[in-house]
Amino acid sequence: MAFRIKHAGFAASIAAVAVLVAGAWLLTRTSEVRSAKAAQPAADGDVDITSQTVNVTDKQADGFKILPAESRAFSVMKNAVGSIDFNQNMLVQVFTPNAGKIVDTFFNVGETVTKGQTLFTIDSPDLLQAESTLLAAAGVLELQTRTLTRVKQLLKTGGGAQKDVDQATSDQQTAEGNYKAARDAVRIFGKTDEEIDRIVADRKVDSILIVSSPISGQVVARNAAPGLYVQPGNAPAPFTLADLSTMWMAANVIEIDAPAYRIGQPVAVSVPAYPDEAFRGHVTTLGLNIDPNTHRQLVRSVIDDPTHKLRAGMLASFTIEIDGPRLSVAVPSEAVVREGDGTMTVWVTADRHRFERRNVKVGMAQDGWWQILDGLKPGEFVASSGAIFLSNKLATATTG
Repeated sequence: MAFRIKHAGFAASIAAVAVLVAGAWLLTRTSEVRSAKAAQPAADGDVDITSQTVNVTDKQADGFKILPAESRAFSVMKNAVGSIDFNQNMLVQVFTPNAGKIVDTFFNVGETVTKGQTLFTIDSPDLLQAESTLLAAAGVLELQTRTLTRVKQLLKTGGGAQKDVDQATSDQQTAEGNYKAARDAVRIFGKTDEEIDRIVADRKVDSILIVSSPISGQVVARNAAPGLYVQPGNAPAPFTLADLSTMWMAANVIEIDAPAYRIGQPVAVSVPAYPDEAFRGHVTTLGLNIDPNTHRQLVRSVIDDPTHKLRAGMLASFTIEIDGPRLSVAVPSEAVVREGDGTMTVWVTADRHRFERRNVKVGMAQDGWWQILDGLKPGEFVASSGAIFLSNKLATATTG
């Protein structure tokens, strides 16, 4: 019995040793397989992990777009967010020059007005008084003129005295001065000389005061209504007009960017309503102070808008060219791949079949091109279309 137990224990020991030996062999073999897989191309012979290269077939190569890296001019740009507003230099609030009640209005919000067109009319007591004074002055002048003529005739026939002529002359000159002053007073209300002559000839006053547009533009606000009593300068203005051929774009830029902005710099503005359209303009105003709460500076630009697409209050973003173009190596945007670890890579080829992944340092992205600051030379060929495919193929082989 004891012998059998010892024999069984010996056999178990031998089995255990055999298992250990087999396990060590399997581990060694597995390690060799993995090392060979990492050191050699995959089974199909198209990926080399060690050299970070991928070989493609002729059929795959035909689907790629291969372009050389080239030198392109990149402008140094700054971006900011702001809003659209009316060009306040071309915005006019139209008030009545004299108090009175509005009789008629002729335009609504959004309608186009040309300079000199009538916006609204008012019944003006001041105009009525001025025209009444004009008629009285005209009557006095007419009377004094007839008197002077009569005394001159009497003097010629010996029936009058020189002092009567002198007095009549003085009175006539005074009446003539009062008449001219009365005409000027009516002219202030916007009446033309022809209209004043008609008032005098017809002996009929016209208390309707016409308020005309001082500029050509569009009505952006209206507070006028028939029967409303208005006074000069009392807000709100009956009409507000704006020349919409230009608009303002106001942005508050961060403090550290403030030294980069200068008056006259070209600006390209985009708004969500027209995502594919750029509105052009230039910087006209730079704030003289930095807001102590936000640490931002005002940068205002005048934007051309001949088709009147922009609206006050629109959110907008602008791009300002703060420095002239600089030549740099560049590749199309689709040639640059952002890897999972955040690095930027391109796939370089010399024969259009073997592609090597190369890390690059990128700068600005403009007009569909990436600026390459380091890692690529002009003339080197890169995969434009297909770069993502190559990166995915290498990644799959690495994790496989």
